[in-house]
Amino acid sequence: MVKTKEQVPTLLAGGWTPYHDLTRNDTKVFNEAMKGYVGVDYTPYLVSTQVVNGTNYRYKAHAKLPGSDKKWDAIIQIYAPIDGKPHVTHIQPI
Repeated sequence: MVKTKEQVPTLLAGGWTPYHDLTRNDTKVFNEAMKGYVGVDYTPYLVSTQVVNGTNYRYKAHAKLPGSDKKWDAIIQIYAPIDGKPHVTHIQPI
């Protein structure tokens, strides 16, 4: 289920939003930051955001090794600066 813009929690300066379904922009940020990552396929399914000098993202994602049955979930943290490209800051298996 995709939430409309009105259903996505408002960003609070310094505070994390509750996890919610990804918007188009959340997906765009994830894809841009993960471009070039190889070895594990990540599929995000929820996101939480924090407004700072830019935006921090915490994505809950399904992870899978290509060509293997091994699967797990992970938290992928991404920072998107106001002016610049988003980049991965941390990946934690859960």
